[in-house]
Amino acid sequence: MPVRILSLKLESFGLDISDLSLKIVKLNKKGAVFGLASFGEAEIPAGIIEGGEIKNEDALAKIIKEATSKVKGEKLKTKYVIASLPEEKSFLQVIQLPKMTEEDLQKAVRFEVENYIPLPIGEVYLDFQVIQPIHNHPDHLDVLIAALPRKTVDPYVASIKKAGLVPMALEVESQAIARALIKNGSSSLPVLLIDFGATRTSFIIFSGYSPLFTSSIPVSSRDFSQAISKSMNIDLAEAEKLKRKYGLGAFEKISFRKKTESVKLEKEVVEDKRILNALVPSIMDLTEQIKKCLDYSLTHISHESLGPDAKKSISRILLCGGGANLKGLADILSLELKTPVLIANPWINILAEPLRETPELSKEKSLSYATALGLALRAVKEK
Repeated sequence: MPVRILSLKLESFGLDISDLSLKIVKLNKKGAVFGLASFGEAEIPAGIIEGGEIKNEDALAKIIKEATSKVKGEKLKTKYVIASLPEEKSFLQVIQLPKMTEEDLQKAVRFEVENYIPLPIGEVYLDFQVIQPIHNHPDHLDVLIAALPRKTVDPYVASIKKAGLVPMALEVESQAIARALIKNGSSSLPVLLIDFGATRTSFIIFSGYSPLFTSSIPVSSRDFSQAISKSMNIDLAEAEKLKRKYGLGAFEKISFRKKTESVKLEKEVVEDKRILNALVPSIMDLTEQIKKCLDYSLTHISHESLGPDAKKSISRILLCGGGANLKGLADILSLELKTPVLIANPWINILAEPLRETPELSKEKSLSYATALGLALRAVKEK
């Protein structure tokens, strides 16, 4: 059996770092599909990362180092990592440029990007990719540019290195999420991905082969728990338990009415309606924010290379993140938005169909691992 002495394709794993937690995933290749080799997570105490900005590199490095040493499954035998960067600090924009050589494109992007980002070019890290056309070959290039402030990125690199790891690549969360959720990495119809997390919610409009637009709002799963806590005068831990138990699934059909911030029930309540009443303002806020995103998409995602279907409204909405597990959320959003809202499958590009989970990581739990799974998928494909 031949032994591989040296390979330029180094084995690596995915590391998703958010304000209050981190998640680790390593995949291995099993024939034509992939398997879950290692996974783990750790809480990050409040204050170490705030709004995507690292405030304490040493504390984060210690958490990363401990978490990587305690993963479930196979022990991590590599120090190479592909890590996430915060969505709320990134600038993503699709621009159009004339067809040109790769060398000229490098110069043109750096020149054009100053018209789209609010920071001097010298204060950001910049990357770009040409979006492959799926409809025809127009006389221009659609180029996706991504930029993040150096002051945001550098502490992530420093923290990872202090943990004894080597960052092979850093990637904005939206790109990792899309890799995990969009089957085969392409969609002829526009799709809205919603990452409903603990501290914020991210919107990602995907069409063709690439995210076209991203935004973040401060509505979060934790806000829902706090609303229950305040409304029912109970502590946050108890509110979290009630949210998970009842959610919004106690009703078969619900129609929200803005008039009195109350709820019109089309069927008799079968569980404790206090949970729903506490969540109505947050649900209404989330719904309005999604509508704004959908309205934006109608005027901003049409590109000739994406074909006539890209000019249509969003075809479906996919939910991920831990907050996506809230009972009844997908049904209520579908009703209010008049658009199919589905719980995403983060394994769609990893496991052989029709599998939607692994024995080690359930479907519900894996929704909060979407970013980490997308990062790990890149790692194993580049190996």
